[in-house]
Amino acid sequence: MSNYLHRLFSGLALCLFAAAPAVAQSTSPAELPHVAVLATGGTIAGTAGSETQTTGYKPGVLTADALLKSVPSLGKIAQVSGEQISNVGSENITNDVLLKLARRVNQLLAQPDIAGIVVTHGTDTLEETAYFLDLVVKSDKPVVVTGSMRPSTAIGADGPSNLLQAVTVAASPQARGRGVMIALNDRIGSARFTTKTNGTTLDTFKGNDAGYLGTLVDELPHFETSVLKHHTTATPFDVSKLDSLPEVDIVYGYQNDGGFMYDAAVAHGAKGIVVAGVGAGSESLLTLPSIKKAISRGVIVVRSSRTGGGFITEDPAYVGLLGDDLNPQKARILLMLALTVTKDPSTIQAMLHEF
Repeated sequence: MSNYLHRLFSGLALCLFAAAPAVAQSTSPAELPHVAVLATGGTIAGTAGSETQTTGYKPGVLTADALLKSVPSLGKIAQVSGEQISNVGSENITNDVLLKLARRVNQLLAQPDIAGIVVTHGTDTLEETAYFLDLVVKSDKPVVVTGSMRPSTAIGADGPSNLLQAVTVAASPQARGRGVMIALNDRIGSARFTTKTNGTTLDTFKGNDAGYLGTLVDELPHFETSVLKHHTTATPFDVSKLDSLPEVDIVYGYQNDGGFMYDAAVAHGAKGIVVAGVGAGSESLLTLPSIKKAISRGVIVVRSSRTGGGFITEDPAYVGLLGDDLNPQKARILLMLALTVTKDPSTIQAMLHEF
């Protein structure tokens, strides 16, 4: 090789070496953020008798520790610890469980070494728990709720991937201050706007009109939007000393519905009732006498829509507060908490719009 060629190739090699990125130093486990995983049960912790069917399906079989061991790569993302809050299907999550969970979340987030929280949960009522936490968590650290549509024994179980994604989001500094989030199926949604839209498909959780906060690509969170509704530290709701929550029921609207369900709710001691009205929260002529009677007895009535979307607007034909664009189940969550602060309808109406 000529001296010229030797000098040419040597120069190219030096240029390539200088341009090459430095190899990242591996992060020691002690330097990783600490994410606490609180398990409540659900399909993500469930098993079934078949890899392809739900025969013999049982929710909430696996413990928090078993869930964490099923995803060894969690250790590359964060220092992860697990706790069991409950181990039930989400249809059996009670107000007592909500209060226990919320208190523990706030206790952990108050610790300086905790970077974020992940809550594993059944998908059927996941959005209710997430929205409850969105209203009562008193920290801007990330809280992420996740679950799965397939049990752990199924082929293509989505639980491990969803758990990894949720921990990744909870460990991300960019996730702070966005309120409680729902992370499943590569999507990051706001607890306020995300809802379950299908009983069986993996892409069931959607943001309806509001869309998603972001997405996960190659297991990394990419945030695009934020929530303008007030949440977490900007709410007046404090559950730290509450032993119970007010009774609030939902009554579903349909053709030829009568008022007896409202009468039964009042007789049962309901402090609030959410009307899952038809269309934009319409109430039938057959139900109006019972609804008005409930209001006269001090029960707070909120109009919502059984369609799951759209804003409720003023209409002189109907009675009750306006549920903004909250679906019935989330309107119930907010009304329960509002009643722990005030019984004044005008103040509660402002809360329905603000949160």
